[in-house]
Amino acid sequence: MKLIKSLKTSTEEGERAIAELLGRFEAADESCRDSVSEILRDVREQGDAAVLAYTRKFDAPDMAESDLQVTTAEMLAAYEQVDQPFMAALSTAIERIQTFHEREMEDSWMQTRENGTIVGRLVRPVDAAGLYVPGGQGGSTPLVSSVLMNGIPAGIAGVDRRVMITPPNSEGGVSPYLLVAAQEIGISEIYKAGSAWAIAALAYGTETIPAVDVVVGPGNQFVAEAKSQVSGLVRIDMIAGPSEVLIVADETANPVHVAADMLAQAEHDPMARAVLLTVDHDLVPQVEAELTRQLANLSRREIARRSLAERGLILCVDDLDEAIDLTNDIAIEHLELMIADPWAQLPRIRHAGAIFLGHHTPEAAGDYLAGPNHVLPTMGTARFSSALGVETFLKKSSIVSYSRQALEEDADAIQLLAGLEGLSAHASSVSERLKSDRG
Repeated sequence: MKLIKSLKTSTEEGERAIAELLGRFEAADESCRDSVSEILRDVREQGDAAVLAYTRKFDAPDMAESDLQVTTAEMLAAYEQVDQPFMAALSTAIERIQTFHEREMEDSWMQTRENGTIVGRLVRPVDAAGLYVPGGQGGSTPLVSSVLMNGIPAGIAGVDRRVMITPPNSEGGVSPYLLVAAQEIGISEIYKAGSAWAIAALAYGTETIPAVDVVVGPGNQFVAEAKSQVSGLVRIDMIAGPSEVLIVADETANPVHVAADMLAQAEHDPMARAVLLTVDHDLVPQVEAELTRQLANLSRREIARRSLAERGLILCVDDLDEAIDLTNDIAIEHLELMIADPWAQLPRIRHAGAIFLGHHTPEAAGDYLAGPNHVLPTMGTARFSSALGVETFLKKSSIVSYSRQALEEDADAIQLLAGLEGLSAHASSVSERLKSDRG
């Protein structure tokens, strides 16, 4: 059995594969919908007691209610458990992400008219944001990047209360790497809870865990379903599907690099998707050979093998124009342009979560250190969605101020439109003002 499927787009099988790619949007897994609804209800009605019960059942059997919030002692002790190389890498990542996202901050603005009308937009942060950080295999693979990518934009937005929540390990602890990362970006309010009950606690609030206005962060199907169900009560970042990469390659691409980046995506999850579009048909067997060679050295090789076998795909296209057109149709989460002149093609890219240009730009650089956010739209939603950013934590209020002269000038038009809609009180709210002013 081949490790990965290789097809030409001009064949019937290739057309079917493209159709499957274009229709890959998947709604949240319905198999956990009822379970999540029950969890949300329990937390809404029972608060801390429900959060604690689920935490004891699934994560930390001996957790006490007083342990739900990470203590100052735990925060300070975390620094003693990390080394200097980690601190140096963390400092670099923070500086890069901070610098990039500072450019995203929006300003309030006003417009004035000669008759005294003032209109505008007031930009304000939400009061509180909940940052969910997955447990990372019981704390053994702490997702430090999730702390930074969610927490830094919220801080730049000016969110007064940033609340981090993450599952405890079996002993009731939290990875020191996560605790240090949080403190280094100014987050000191951290709670121990995971999965759907953590999302419920952030949405509804409990005796210990505060309700927030925005909930962000990745997670499993239970987290995704919980975010979906509380959306509307709170803002969420997105309902993310499996991670995905699309590599466009020509004869200048190095098969070693192509295979490495495909495997980097495949090791995430069996549902992850790694796709190669190439105009160089001779590249295909070289990439296939490299996938096999490199796979043997991976710690998560069985996950990557299953991902490539079930979701991976190599498509041979006739020319670069076809590749770019197909790329826009697919609207991938991560797009890598391993071609001779990627900057020449950049203006043609309309839909992608993040774009990586050139032979020395692995997607992993974007995941950790480049600066742009790695929380990106998946499943084709890059057609209308953007990466998480400062704006996720901002809201905008319209500003309207009329002078008497302005209202007189607009009165007839306002009353005409109100009358067409059958809203006589709207019309009267204008006419009554003008009558009383004259009186």
